[in-house]
Amino acid sequence: MSLKIHILGCYAATPRSLSNPTSQVVEIKNQLFLIDCAEGTQVQLRKQQVKFSRINHVFISHLHGDHFFGLIGLISTFSLLNREKELHIHGPKGIKELMLMQLKLSESYTKYPLYFHELTSKEPEVILETDSYKVTTIPLNHRIYCNGFLLEEKLGERKLNMDAIRNYPIDQVYFSKIKQGKNMVLEDGTEIPNEELTFAPDPPKSYAYCSDTVFDETLAQRIPNATVLYHESTFLDKEVDLAEKTKHSTAKQAAMVAKQAGVQHLILGHYSTRYKSLEMFAEEAKTVFSSVHLADDGKVFEF
Repeated sequence: MSLKIHILGCYAATPRSLSNPTSQVVEIKNQLFLIDCAEGTQVQLRKQQVKFSRINHVFISHLHGDHFFGLIGLISTFSLLNREKELHIHGPKGIKELMLMQLKLSESYTKYPLYFHELTSKEPEVILETDSYKVTTIPLNHRIYCNGFLLEEKLGERKLNMDAIRNYPIDQVYFSKIKQGKNMVLEDGTEIPNEELTFAPDPPKSYAYCSDTVFDETLAQRIPNATVLYHESTFLDKEVDLAEKTKHSTAKQAAMVAKQAGVQHLILGHYSTRYKSLEMFAEEAKTVFSSVHLADDGKVFEF
């Protein structure tokens, strides 16, 4: 099972003709999750042909406009498309008031169930969990209350070793129990160890989304060994003073977090538009951490 990240927008502050503020869709365990929802999100979803009717959970990191100004439009569009499934919005306290006021004044309440899950904790908390995945907040240090999100697969079922199974009179009706890790007992009482009949499941993948935040050395402790880390890199290291002042990070600092956390891959994003080339971000980060990827609008990563 792959982990796929659709970058809808990954630039800081304001929309431009060729770039969009922050929004992305993450596919994990056959589920689609929308993380942040800036202006232009709907257009980008259509351009990338993402089946956004499958999105049932939206995660908003914080209430700066370049991370949520597209949300009311998406909520309204779902009504126009006659959505019936419920939609869950996870975000900072105040998100419910903001959305409901716009719906109230425009007399356009949704025709589908709309649920808000407001966040206030400054400690990590599990906000969504099923048998196959879990979502935990990652408290970030920004100018206002802000969370990142850690999406984690749970260990899946074991894989059938069909060559081994064919050596025994095993009906396929038992395959489900075998995949769950149980030994097989034949009619004559012979017990076959599960390890002989199966392969280990794929290692579970995890995705840590961290935007916006000042450099925080404790962050690595909250995302140990993540498969992929998306970390903001608004500035280059020569503007580190400006990063500290605005509570953002540099590409080098993002790489330091990746190295300290022992992640497999680092994706940079949330770039200031003052820079002419994104390659400068990658070059700087690679002086600290080798597996660096550059987010860009319309880009899709699959791990």
